[in-house]
Amino acid sequence: MSGPVDRSGRPGAGFEGFTHDDEKEESKSDEDNSEGDNKAKKGSLKKRAISAGNKFRRSLRRKSKKKSGNLASIEDIRDVQELETVERFRRCLLDGGLLPERHDDYHTMLRFLKARKFDIEKAKHMWSEMLRWRNEYGVDNIEEFDYTELNEVKKYYPQFYHGVDKEGRPVYVELVGKVDANKLVKVTTLDRYIKYHVKEFERSFQMRFPACSIAAKRHIDSSTTILDVQGVGLKNFSKDARELIMRLQKIDNDNYPETLCCLYIINAGQGFKMLWGTIKSFLDPQTASKIHVLGSKYQNKLLEIIDESELPDFLGGKCRCEESGGCSKSDKGPWKDPNIIERVLNGEANYGQQILAISSTDGKTISYTKLHSSAIRKKLVMPQPNLHLM
Repeated sequence: MSGPVDRSGRPGAGFEGFTHDDEKEESKSDEDNSEGDNKAKKGSLKKRAISAGNKFRRSLRRKSKKKSGNLASIEDIRDVQELETVERFRRCLLDGGLLPERHDDYHTMLRFLKARKFDIEKAKHMWSEMLRWRNEYGVDNIEEFDYTELNEVKKYYPQFYHGVDKEGRPVYVELVGKVDANKLVKVTTLDRYIKYHVKEFERSFQMRFPACSIAAKRHIDSSTTILDVQGVGLKNFSKDARELIMRLQKIDNDNYPETLCCLYIINAGQGFKMLWGTIKSFLDPQTASKIHVLGSKYQNKLLEIIDESELPDFLGGKCRCEESGGCSKSDKGPWKDPNIIERVLNGEANYGQQILAISSTDGKTISYTKLHSSAIRKKLVMPQPNLHLM
């Protein structure tokens, strides 16, 4: 089972926005790219494409600094106590030399704090282990990984993103009941599949979540997942399947916490319900609480959270994506919209105009303002939660 049981991934936007140091790094990167051009004949076409893409992104971000009139307005609701805890956590990470600029992001730190019930020391340890893992696994360069067997893998393990739920989150679907494990292991390996899984998680944070945030005009960093387990029973829970589940769950829970909004397991028959008790034992309680096991009458439940125009017809919706050869092949979503893609590359999801609502412990909004993300940290570091923050 590959999907995000805590699934779905973006380089963190710094609290301070796009700084002068970034421009220095860009200048250095441009020099590096120039040297790389001299050796282009020796390099692969793929590396040149990646280099060009990075240059294009940096160019667009520089331009975005000069034009603020058309930036996206994204609602970002933050709790007073969480703000203060994140700021303490941030100082702790800075003091420990554990805050690379790309991870200096409010929501990323908040997710790690939530995963450790706001225990700063435990969250710090988790964060440190995440940085170590990323370095050892080469996550920052994983975009270069070429999963050439993907089309074959999807034949024997159908999985895809399709549309958004009613809150604007991306929807991920796996047809687990159609998995052919015997054929799957002939076209890929566990290690290569896991690397692809990590690459997809990173892609979610780089493109899917920012695109959804711009489209929904609210901050998005989690997904909704549907697993169709029709026909799944004990025979499907082989040694390789157990190993894959355990390895994926460890990676997801340790390094991408709190990215699952909810998971709906549909077409769960008696065989799967017997199996569910075993699977559940591999999940942490917080993740397990987000999982809903449904039988064959799941359609109304899915339509409560996903509009029929966004839900494939074979799951109870009305979408067919005929022009793309079916919903499973379309990769439908805001991340496919050329206009939104350009705005993501412009940095609007990270550097755009924020509509920030600060709520007190009773849920009431006590401050509401528009500002650019580069100003957020300066304005939000307030020791007294009962004060008007802006």
